[in-house]
Amino acid sequence: MTEVSSLTGRLLVATPALTDPNFDRAVVLLLDHDEEGSLGIVLNRPTPVDVGDVLEPWAALAGEPGVVFQGGPVSLDAALGVAVIPGAEGPLGWRRVHGAIGLVDLEAPPELLAAELGSLRIFAGYAGWGPGQLENELEEGAWYVVESEPGDVSAPDPERLWRDVLRRQRSELAMVATYPDDPSLN
Repeated sequence: MTEVSSLTGRLLVATPALTDPNFDRAVVLLLDHDEEGSLGIVLNRPTPVDVGDVLEPWAALAGEPGVVFQGGPVSLDAALGVAVIPGAEGPLGWRRVHGAIGLVDLEAPPELLAAELGSLRIFAGYAGWGPGQLENELEEGAWYVVESEPGDVSAPDPERLWRDVLRRQRSELAMVATYPDDPSLN
């Protein structure tokens, strides 16, 4: 088996050619990527469900908008907490994924993290790929792979994240941000 270069911590940005409705204009943060597969969360799918309705102890720490996000089509009944914690060492109940971005143990008391938490988002479900599956999708041109920034996790206007991430690229990808939602209306 060929060695897989880890994309953990990078963003997958759906190309306009990606036709899967689960990932239309999606921005996915890869939380894990190795030869066994990949796991990520869709950052730009807020739901109408308030965090307090499902995880009341964490509601006060959740960033705006204080809603649960649909992290992907897999295991929608499971919750993942993703937080940005600046600094070298994170608190108990938080595991660094990449840079200042990490996973929150939602079973831990929120008070353990409250003082150090930069931002928190709660995601229902995740996106998953088996061994080699994501690499095949990349070869087919379904995704752009770009660097993440800590602010992507807590973007104040998540519906604009797809365009915002593309617009900040220093390449021809910046032009893709202007791609119309429905090209047939041009």
